Amino acid sequence: MKKVLITGASGLLGRAVMQEFESDASWTVLGLAFSRAGSKLRKVDITDPQAVKSLILEFKPALVIHSAAERRPDVVEKQGEATQKLNVTATQSLCQETAAVGGSVIYISTDYVFDGKNPPYKESASPSPLNAYGKSKYEGEKVTLAEGKTNCVLRVPILYGDVERVDESAVTVLFSKVKNVDETCIMSDYERRYPTHCKDIASVLKQLADKKIQGADIAGVYHWSGDEMMTKYDMAVAMAKAFSLSPDHIQADKTPSGGATRPYDAHLDLSRVEELGICSRSKFSEEIKPVLEKFFP
Repeated sequence: MKKVLITGASGLLGRAVMQEFESDASWTVLGLAFSRAGSKLRKVDITDPQAVKSLILEFKPALVIHSAAERRPDVVEKQGEATQKLNVTATQSLCQETAAVGGSVIYISTDYVFDGKNPPYKESASPSPLNAYGKSKYEGEKVTLAEGKTNCVLRVPILYGDVERVDESAVTVLFSKVKNVDETCIMSDYERRYPTHCKDIASVLKQLADKKIQGADIAGVYHWSGDEMMTKYDMAVAMAKAFSLSPDHIQADKTPSGGATRPYDAHLDLSRVEELGICSRSKFSEEIKPVLEKFFP
């Protein structure tokens, strides 16, 4: 049996990845979580090196998909030490222990490793992160690639999907204001984003994993992203239209977003994945309504 270990399995992306791998009986899947472990997932503190070592020795995964991270840029700015511990130190420990049992790691990273000045960014482009979150993820990338020649990095942009709470995604959180048509809301219309459905990333990860297990040379840096350029204002208007709501209360803010500095346009070039014949891309206008229906009205 092929064994895959998924960190951050209670999170938005982690849940989609779990579902994708569990749909294939040839994979044995173990999901990890901490604060939201529940009954289905194993509760493990991945910032505890001994806990990580014991788990890896017990399960002996062929592949680890490492999606656990602190990914809120504004939080990272205030919690640098905790972020370093989770995004970098824990990543190194996980990679070292996985290599010791002959496995590989796919590390989930972000388009925020780029400064957004010269898109689209090829996989070989030199990162230049603007904020502490991007810097921590880039450090995690370097650790991942240094600890194993067969390890991978998959960079992804802003995500949406089957959220448990409307504020679980930086995309879906906008809906709280969108559906309140009686109150004017101001949405950023500056930074260019490429909202990507988690099920698409899960599909890409599964296809990469299958090719890797079958002996293909899958290693190094890969990108995946939706292909629709949208500001948060554009996303908000699309949400309103999906529910036949008037977008007149939504106002565009043409100035850079507050808080941690975001790249203007960190569009990812997807060449390496596409050359493998892998493609899974959802259309935002079609997928956002099913995601949000349970939060409306």
